[in-house]
Amino acid sequence: MTATLDPRTRTAELLEAAGRGTTLSLYARLAPERVLVDGPLGARSAAELDANANRLARALERAGLEAGDGFAVLVANRPEFLEAWCAAQRSGLRMTPINWHLRPEEVAYIVDDCEARALIADARFAAVARELAAVPRLELCVAAGGPVPGFEPWESVLSGESASELGHPTLGSTMLYTSGTTGRPKGVYRRDREPLLPQYEGTVSDFHPLEDCSLCTGPAYHAAPLMGIARSLVSGVPVVLMDKWDAEDTLRLIERHRITHTHMVATMFHRLLRLPAEARRRYDLSSLRVVMHGAAPCPIHVKRAMIDWLGPVLWEYYAATEGANGFLVGSEEWLTKPGTVGRPGAELSNKILDQEGHELGPNQTGLIYMKAPERGRFVYWKNPEKTARTYRGDHFTLGDMGYFDEDGYLFLTGRTAELIITGGVNVYPHEVDSALLEHPAVGDACTVGVPSDEWGEDVKSVVELRDGLAPSPELAAELLAFARERLAHFKCPRSVDFVDTLPRLPSGKIQRQRVREPYWRGRERQI
Repeated sequence: MTATLDPRTRTAELLEAAGRGTTLSLYARLAPERVLVDGPLGARSAAELDANANRLARALERAGLEAGDGFAVLVANRPEFLEAWCAAQRSGLRMTPINWHLRPEEVAYIVDDCEARALIADARFAAVARELAAVPRLELCVAAGGPVPGFEPWESVLSGESASELGHPTLGSTMLYTSGTTGRPKGVYRRDREPLLPQYEGTVSDFHPLEDCSLCTGPAYHAAPLMGIARSLVSGVPVVLMDKWDAEDTLRLIERHRITHTHMVATMFHRLLRLPAEARRRYDLSSLRVVMHGAAPCPIHVKRAMIDWLGPVLWEYYAATEGANGFLVGSEEWLTKPGTVGRPGAELSNKILDQEGHELGPNQTGLIYMKAPERGRFVYWKNPEKTARTYRGDHFTLGDMGYFDEDGYLFLTGRTAELIITGGVNVYPHEVDSALLEHPAVGDACTVGVPSDEWGEDVKSVVELRDGLAPSPELAAELLAFARERLAHFKCPRSVDFVDTLPRLPSGKIQRQRVREPYWRGRERQI
């Protein structure tokens, strides 16, 4: 792409295209041969990415899908995932990316619950995908990256469709699923959202589409990596996809592709800092301008070390899949208030409330409520009761607790929601408890998050055994293996403690916070 084709000079065209989900089509016309997606599982030029998005949109339409209908994607970090996302953006369809770490029954639940009428599955996950073809409503099943029994090959589905621009492109949506407190994931749906605009001058990204390049370090099905991909592609900036994260490979890719933007979680920082000094010095990382991080708290000493190493390129956010004007803080500002996640402008009207809904003053800890956007407010898919419990008027909470200091900076202190965040991934303890309760030795179980320097929190299960049974290391190992047979690996406890009796309310309900407290005692930060 030459300077004369800089898309930043085409403001009117970009705004119009963003409203229809077709900014990629503009970039494909300006620089068709420019590689926009690269990685070990394939590459695509702007023209190829755009053409395949049009072909897939037509194939989905031919299968009977109409604007507002849903389709699901069970695909690794390969170009087909992004082609599916681009197809949804311009066809008015609702795309649901699925966490491929989940167990088959969880994947099947999401495919059914999101009312998918089509499913795109990676051959890598064929063992799970081939069981899904019988899910009701599926009109089309497509296999990417190789054969899947009962699925049509990606290449043959697209080969019969026109690559030309759609006649009436309509902005679509992405519906992500979050773990549910009762073990059932919940879809987060925003029906009438604002279009995502190119992230040029005046934004934190400040993309320079002629020179910049982004690195996707995490799975694209996750909200944060997907947002990083989306911001890059709508800005005409190439994306390099990692198939599996590795610390030194990350540094190698930054140097090789002159990466300017990426997203990481605190666990990645830990592992990067553990690399030998020689390895860290081996790579030229001077191209980095923006390293976003969030999804889980980062210890102050770890973040200081990253800033010392990379310079003031780290930007920390506190936000939600549910969408809102969240919190953001750059390195230099953070160094003046170590531990903060930012200071929102007064116009954003984020609040700290007590349990009765009264607003609290500086340095008073309460529930964090974020102002919902005027347009495109989220609902939990087919769950109006959960949606209603989350909102107070125009604000909503995720159950996180914190306080504003006297200068308006937000500090997180803990959670009331029974949520564990380990390595940036959410785990709801009820699901772990339910799995352990199937073991004949377990009388009751209470799973909590405990401090971990590397992961932020580790999953630990505290178990009350049935009468007549005694704790032992062998039994603990047996329970861990039992959980691994029934849960996705990232949800499994890393350790088990035994107690004579779990603390309960008079009603019999376990007091999870009391179980959790001893593990966090003496720590300023409780998450």
